[in-house]
Amino acid sequence: MTGKTSLGLGVCLIIILSLTFPLEANPTNQITLRGKPLTLIGERVQVGKTLPDVKLPDLSLNMVDLNSFNGKVTIVSVVPSLDTPTCEKQTHILSEDNDGLDKTVRLATISRDLPFAQKRFAKEANIKNIQFLSDYRLAEFGTQSGLLIDENRLLARAVMVLDRQGIIRHLEIVKELAQLPDMKKAFDAARSL
Repeated sequence: MTGKTSLGLGVCLIIILSLTFPLEANPTNQITLRGKPLTLIGERVQVGKTLPDVKLPDLSLNMVDLNSFNGKVTIVSVVPSLDTPTCEKQTHILSEDNDGLDKTVRLATISRDLPFAQKRFAKEANIKNIQFLSDYRLAEFGTQSGLLIDENRLLARAVMVLDRQGIIRHLEIVKELAQLPDMKKAFDAARSL
């Protein structure tokens, strides 16, 4: 084998390996919980795209098509479980600290909590301006949005803003699950649409 041939084979092997095994970890499919790595499953939602074509039950078990968000600017808050302090705080910020956006913008929260647990939470927290949706059944929203956590089957913490056509114009997937998203940035994005 000549030097040129072995060099060519070596370059081809590097190209094949780099396509098969990325040279560096892909940070877009990993988050952490108190520093411990967690893996997100599915194809990630992206700015400029729409939400997955999924129907989720609301508090009354009515199936809500996420495409029905068209026609009104919408802030979608995604939380792992409403019965945790950080998720509770994120939901209260969305409901109570939105500087009047709830008068013109649709507010929605998606979690894997059962609709009954969401209903209890909303009643106890006296939250009436958020549409709660549950991904408890098959985790379709989680897998089709790339927000399902492989290790615990909960949803990653995120916030997104949809324009009137249902296009995602702002997206934050929180890298550290125990931290809050920047809700002010989401509010500012919604206000600009």
